[in-house]
Amino acid sequence: MRIPLSSPDINEQDIEAVTVVLRTPQLSLGPKLVEFENSIAGYLGASDAVAVSSGTSALHLCIRALGISDGDEVIVPSFAFVAVANAVRYERAIPVFVDVDAATLNLDPERLEAAITNRTKAIILVHTFGVPAEIDRILEVSKRYGVAVIEDACEAIGAEYCGRKVGTFGDVATFAFYPNKQITTGEGGAVVTNDLQIARRVRSLRNQGIGAPGAWLAHTEVGYNYRLSEINCALGISQLGRLNPILERRESVARHYDSRLSSVPQLRRPALVLPNRKISWFVYVVRLGESFSEIHRDWIYEEMKGLGIALGRYFGPIHLQRAYNNQSEHRPILAVTEFEAQRSLALPFFNQISREQVDEVSESLSRLCHAL
Repeated sequence: MRIPLSSPDINEQDIEAVTVVLRTPQLSLGPKLVEFENSIAGYLGASDAVAVSSGTSALHLCIRALGISDGDEVIVPSFAFVAVANAVRYERAIPVFVDVDAATLNLDPERLEAAITNRTKAIILVHTFGVPAEIDRILEVSKRYGVAVIEDACEAIGAEYCGRKVGTFGDVATFAFYPNKQITTGEGGAVVTNDLQIARRVRSLRNQGIGAPGAWLAHTEVGYNYRLSEINCALGISQLGRLNPILERRESVARHYDSRLSSVPQLRRPALVLPNRKISWFVYVVRLGESFSEIHRDWIYEEMKGLGIALGRYFGPIHLQRAYNNQSEHRPILAVTEFEAQRSLALPFFNQISREQVDEVSESLSRLCHAL
């Protein structure tokens, strides 16, 4: 693609940070891991962060650390990346899909309570596309029923709700640093919590269930190889050091898209500002209006691809995926999720996208929309 959907932002400082580690004998479980974890926790205002191999492994460790297992139910949005449900199934628990709010595409608090049963053990609250969910209302329901809250902030580092960073509200939270994220470690993620016991268990589980730090080959439970290397951590430290200007740059790109697409009536643009929330722009997703369908969306997708412009069809509802066809008991009709998923298009969006590229994407998309 001439204009890719996403692209990592790696500068000379990042390269030098990685090179320094490669000149040392410590490539895993070293000082860069500790520094990266402390940097994440300090930035968020949390007591602890545990760096792991991916956002998916972070979700899995949260499920495991909370003691969720066979037959337990976990409420998740279906309009999300599939890992949010897969991590539940890793522990043989049951993902219960709940519809989203049409405005923000986040879990709809109005539909949450009806999904809770005596088997519900947790709610996974996803800050979709970097837009904070309605945290207060979701926490109120969770406290009333005594269920845990996992914040999936994998797309939302730096986002805020009522002046506080997301990822610090629930019992535990996850972040991800894949190359399409706001900052990257190549592959990588983190578990963030203010609960010391959860942090200790996650640290053990990520490293084959080893007990006390330094107790090599002394395993207290079955764990995993979910470690994050010193190389990844060095890159993460460097990237985290310029997160604020990165977020400002991404907001500027979103505002430029908004301006260029404001005269396209066929499109619904994402809100630039929401009450009590600061958005961390992960992607810029537009939606076709009610008079259009998935056929129109896919036609635009293919036409733009022919022009060398990559788009994303975010997200395919999880409850309709082939891997979830056997979950008939928890396969409701989620009207908002299904409607919005059929009409959503993510536009090219990354730190270094130029104004000229945004202009070209906008002009091409506008022309195709007017041809519908």
